Amino acid sequence: MKIGKLKETEGDQRKLWAGMNVPNGTIGELDAVIFGIAYDGGVSFRGGAAKGPQSVREITYTISKTTEHLESLAGFCLRDLGDYQGLDRKQVFEEVTGLVETLVKEKQFFTMIGGDHSTTIPVLQGIDKAIGEEFGIIHIDAHLDLCDKMDGDSLSHGSTERRALELNHISGLENLMFIGIRSIEDQEYDFLKDQQPSIITAYQLNQMGVEKVLEKIYQQMKKYKHIYLTIDIDALDPGFAAGTGTPQFGGLNSRQLLDLLMGIFKLPVIGFDVVEIAPDLDPSKTASFAGRKIITEAWGHHWRKKEKQ
Repeated sequence: MKIGKLKETEGDQRKLWAGMNVPNGTIGELDAVIFGIAYDGGVSFRGGAAKGPQSVREITYTISKTTEHLESLAGFCLRDLGDYQGLDRKQVFEEVTGLVETLVKEKQFFTMIGGDHSTTIPVLQGIDKAIGEEFGIIHIDAHLDLCDKMDGDSLSHGSTERRALELNHISGLENLMFIGIRSIEDQEYDFLKDQQPSIITAYQLNQMGVEKVLEKIYQQMKKYKHIYLTIDIDALDPGFAAGTGTPQFGGLNSRQLLDLLMGIFKLPVIGFDVVEIAPDLDPSKTASFAGRKIITEAWGHHWRKKEKQ
C-alpha cells in the first residue's frame, strides 16, 4: 500500500506528537494511527490546505504528553503514516479508501489531517466498505457541504456530505448531524427545503449551551455502533482559527468546541479528521495550533474511554 513518507529521519519521527509516535507500530495494536492528505484541489475559494498536515506536525515536537484535564498520555502509542499527496486525485483517494478500509476492519482508531474537506470523502468510502451496518457522521463545520457539485466538481470540498448520502451504509440525512453551521448555498437550500436535517447552527449552540446540544447528539447517534467525526477548522470563529480558506464570522469559540469533543467521545467514535487548515493564510498559525489541540485532546478522550474498558 503506497503512502507518503515523512521527511524526518526515524529519530526525529519518534519525537513527533510529544514523542508518542512509534514509527514501526503494528496497525491494530496501536492506540491511534494518524495520516495526512496533503490535497486542496477541491476548494472553491482560497487554497493552501494541502500544507495543513505538515503545519500541524511541525508544532508537536515540544508539547507534553498531557491533556487539558492534566491527565498523562505517557502510555499512549500512535503511528504517523505520513501524507498521501499528489495531483492525481483519483489515485490518492483510492489509496486512502483502501487504507481506511483496512484500519476499520482491524478496529484501529485513526485520525486524518486534511487537506480541504473533499479529503473526507475517501475516508467515508473506506468506512463504508469496511462495515456491514449503518454508521453515523457528526459534521462540525461552518458549512453543510451538501452541494451536489461546486464549479462542476462533484468531489469538491462543498460536496462531502452529499457524497456520503450515496454510501451503502448511510440511509439518509438521519445518519448525519451538522453542528456549528452558519452558511448555506442556494443549491443546499433547495435540496433541504422538503427534508428535516439535523442542524444545530452556531447561533443555536450559543443559545442552547453545549450540554443541551450534546443531549441532541446522543439522542440521534446512540443507535450507531460506528460514528465518524469530521471537523472543519472553520467551525471555529476566525478569531480562534484564522488560517482557513472560507472563514465565517460568528463561529464557535475554542471552549465550546473542546467541550463538545469531550461529550462526543462518549459515543463509539471510530475515527475523526481535522481539515481545511491553511497555514499560509495566517502568519500566526492559529488554525494549526487549534488543530493540534483538537487532535491531542480527542486522543485523550479516546484513551480515557479505552482505559476504562
